[in-house]
Amino acid sequence: MLISSPTGANICSHCVIQAQQIIQDETGTHHKSFKTFSSLQEVPKPAEIKAHLDQYVIGQEKAKRTVSVAVYNHYKRIMVQDELDDVELEKSNILLMGPTGTGKTLMARALADFLDVPFAIADATVLTEAGYVGEDVENILVRLLQSADYDVEATEAGIIYVDEIDKISRKTANASITRDVSGEGVQQALLKILEGTVAQVPPKGGRKHPEQPLVSIDTKDILFIVGGAFVGIEDIISRRRKKTLLGFSKGTEGEQKLEGADLLQTVEPEDLLQFGLIPELIGRLPVVTALDDLTRDALRSILLEPRNALIKQYQKLFHLEGVKLVFDKKAIDAIIDKAKESGTGARALRRSVEQVMTDIMYDIPDQKDLRECRITSEVVKANAAPVMKFAKS
Repeated sequence: MLISSPTGANICSHCVIQAQQIIQDETGTHHKSFKTFSSLQEVPKPAEIKAHLDQYVIGQEKAKRTVSVAVYNHYKRIMVQDELDDVELEKSNILLMGPTGTGKTLMARALADFLDVPFAIADATVLTEAGYVGEDVENILVRLLQSADYDVEATEAGIIYVDEIDKISRKTANASITRDVSGEGVQQALLKILEGTVAQVPPKGGRKHPEQPLVSIDTKDILFIVGGAFVGIEDIISRRRKKTLLGFSKGTEGEQKLEGADLLQTVEPEDLLQFGLIPELIGRLPVVTALDDLTRDALRSILLEPRNALIKQYQKLFHLEGVKLVFDKKAIDAIIDKAKESGTGARALRRSVEQVMTDIMYDIPDQKDLRECRITSEVVKANAAPVMKFAKS
């Protein structure tokens, strides 16, 4: 295949690959190679996917099971699509709903890491319709292409996480005389790439211009995971449920007292429509799951259990200084109390721990012969000095 430049020069694709290999050999830089599944047996089973998510995401059992099945079905669909002649399998794009700091982004990132596929995160709030100030929707494909080191084949089997999808909802149900280029307009622009289309994107991003070389990316096999807090949708769901409980069919008490993720799990397309998502976008997100607000036990587990648990991270930092870091049980409880007060989920944990540890980490490098640093509840609550043990001289 010949690749042509705007000036008329030509080079074959084989020569491009050879030139790239020569540069890599001389500079010692090699791009990461991504996994490509060669058979259906190589696609991880839902239980394997969930087991990996369990190492990073605490709790959220329902969401992890739902996402694991959707991801397995997505890559199974890719592997067998050439063998299907009677049934067309559609993409299983995923909508994650839940409060901030409950693990939506972490779940998507852990998935991509386990599957060893290119992964990109996009913020829906910076997107606008083509031609307006802001980022074009197609720029999220550029990010995926860049994360794949410009390997188009790997890009076309990657995962894109679109965050803050709830922030581009329609501002009002009534028609407006002004154009909503960052809300409903973005939703409409997302439709084609969510469903599957061949998009022409500039390799370095930015605006398209006539003389710019473009890369063709087929999005039919790219898995889109969109997430948002959807603040206020609980009220919409509750109002709908109350309407259905009027008259002789009042339902059970348990049905009327659903809250949190249990209430979000009952979301219907009409609720999302009333919230401000357009019907076409709702139809392209067939898998919908909700994440629970984090309990005290979940916050404790996040601090202590995952492979990248916060306490383990700080203990590693202290270990590099030759110091053993110990947290008392009551100190952990005090950190959780602070985090619960802020209401921002797991994100509040890092802020709470950082507030405690900043001054201590400032002093530690100058402490000679220090062997152990113990964090007590007084350190967390009253900014007291930690208990330190020094080597005997």
